[in-house]
Amino acid sequence: MKPRLWTALFLAFASVPGFAGTWSGALVDSKCFEAEERNISPTSTLGYVNRDKDLEIRLCYPKPKTKDFAVVDFDGMLHKLDPAGNAKAAELARMSGRRPRIPVTVIGEMSGKVVKVDSISVQPEPAAK
Repeated sequence: MKPRLWTALFLAFASVPGFAGTWSGALVDSKCFEAEERNISPTSTLGYVNRDKDLEIRLCYPKPKTKDFAVVDFDGMLHKLDPAGNAKAAELARMSGRRPRIPVTVIGEMSGKVVKVDSISVQPEPAAK
């Protein structure tokens, strides 16, 4: 009886293509950010811990010609957007101007390694202390 139960549970969860969620972070040029992540010395022993994510985000802010967007969350994880999300992000970036950091919230469904975007909105920036 137990093997059937486990098989049924496995098939039930394996058939789910993705999961809905909300991701918050900075909007970036996906290709630029990935290039910055790969840009390390082959002899470096510092690894991921000592990377300046804020600098990478500021270097890769969306520019007028950006086609591929992503959201870098507060843990430094990159979440790429689907083509419809890229179109929404391009409009949002155009309206936001040339800001070095655009904080956004994305609502959608994760499918593989790409977020299928339902909505994307700019978050208000926290007041300076």
